[in-house]
Amino acid sequence: EVQLVESGGGLVQAGGSLRLSCAASGLTFDDYAIGWFRQAPGKEREGVSCISTSDGRTYYAPSLKGRFTISSDNAKNTVYLQMNSLKPEDTAVYYCGALEWAFAQALGAMIFPDPNDFHSWGQGTQVTVSS
Repeated sequence: EVQLVESGGGLVQAGGSLRLSCAASGLTFDDYAIGWFRQAPGKEREGVSCISTSDGRTYYAPSLKGRFTISSDNAKNTVYLQMNSLKPEDTAVYYCGALEWAFAQALGAMIFPDPNDFHSWGQGTQVTVSS
């Protein structure tokens, strides 16, 4: 059974930084796309960033590129999301999801990660950015 556990959220002032972690188990880690998504109250879950643990390819939501950096430590089965210059509008619950790499390629997940294609969601980690 694939399990993902998010951690690293918290309360931070605008302009601050946080690093989120997504620890995975129960999967062949280097054959997946792992995506970070976020969901603010009353809004739909949206894609933030995605990484191929197979070849390191990455995706960033255009509005976030330059502030967020995704990385993968395959030895630790963990994907990180470094978030800098945080803004109040970044406040949300952040989730990570998994998608087998073959499906990710077929579905264009590295062009636009659709949360409906991903699975094995963790419990999420709350990020709150105060102004």
